[in-house]
Amino acid sequence: MPSQKPTSCELPIRVRYAESDPMGVLHHSKYFEYFEMGRTELLRRAGFRYRDLEERGVLFVVVKLECRFRAPARYDDELILTTRITRMSRARIDHEYSLTRDGRVLCEAASTLACVGRDGRPIPIPDEMFVDLPPRCVEP
Repeated sequence: MPSQKPTSCELPIRVRYAESDPMGVLHHSKYFEYFEMGRTELLRRAGFRYRDLEERGVLFVVVKLECRFRAPARYDDELILTTRITRMSRARIDHEYSLTRDGRVLCEAASTLACVGRDGRPIPIPDEMFVDLPPRCVEP
């Protein structure tokens, strides 16, 4: 029986000095780098390296990204980034992100990635990467 690939992961992150503005607040652009770190780690935990996929001509491009900031992160804060796959079709992957400090949500985000070849045209996600996600509970 094949093992189930993970569809979420948690990644501890400490805010570095170079990522902070003069007030010691994490610069807004760094959140998007953190989200990429989360996606890459989730992929790695599923048994894939993005580098290997690129060598095969399988590329993932961000086609949509939205973020809601709720509270600032500051220099030297210890954060937890949770990355979760919420939807996967044959050519796209949707992720949700939650960045927390001591259980408090600092920001929430969502992204859509498209699977493309070197020519930038959509291609199917390789079969070995595809995950059948359980249906989401929908309240009436």
